[in-house]
Amino acid sequence: MNRSAEISRTTNETDIRLSLALDGAGEGSRSTGVGFFDHLLDAVARHGRIDLDVNVEGDLQTGAHHTVEDTGIALGRALDKALGDRAGIRRYGHAVVPMDEARAACAIDLSGRPYAAVEGELAAQAIADFDSGLAEEFFRAVAGTAKLTLHVTVERGTNSHHIVEAAFKAFARALREAVSIDPDERGVPSTKGLL
Repeated sequence: MNRSAEISRTTNETDIRLSLALDGAGEGSRSTGVGFFDHLLDAVARHGRIDLDVNVEGDLQTGAHHTVEDTGIALGRALDKALGDRAGIRRYGHAVVPMDEARAACAIDLSGRPYAAVEGELAAQAIADFDSGLAEEFFRAVAGTAKLTLHVTVERGTNSHHIVEAAFKAFARALREAVSIDPDERGVPSTKGLL
C-alpha cells in the first residue's frame, strides 16, 4: 500500500511543493523561509513518523501568515490524498505532550468531517520570525483540507516557544496514531462504511 502524496499549490501569495509518506521515518527537508515554522514542521515529521518535504516561496514581506496558512492547506490536502478511502486505519489519535512548564493535548478523528477547535492560551507573540497566533491558523487549515476533526488544547504554560512546540508535537503524535494501520480493522472504521 502506497500511502503517499505530492501537492503543488500556487497562488499570488505562495508557491508550495509538498510531498509526504505516511509510513515514513521523519525524513525530508522543510524550507518555508520562516525558520521557527521549519522547526515546527520538523517536529511534525519526526514525531508523526511522516516523511515530509516542504518547499515554500511566500510573500514574507507581508509577514508569515500566508506561508503558514497555505502550508497547512497543502499538508491537509496531502494527508487526505495519502489516506485514500481511509480503510484499515485506527482513525482516532490522542496525545499529551509536556515541554518544560508547558503542556498541550491533541485529539484527532479522521472522520471525513472538517472541524478544528483550539483552546487555551496561544497569545500572539513573536517567536523569532513566527507569530505564535499563526499556530491556530495552521491547525484550522490542515483540519479543513484533510477533512479531519481536530481538538488542540493548551493545558498550561508561560513560554510561547514551549507552548507552540508542545501543541505541534501533540498534533504529530495524535496524527501518527490516527493514520496508523489497525491490523484488526478489515475495512473503513465507521458504521456508515464510509469516511
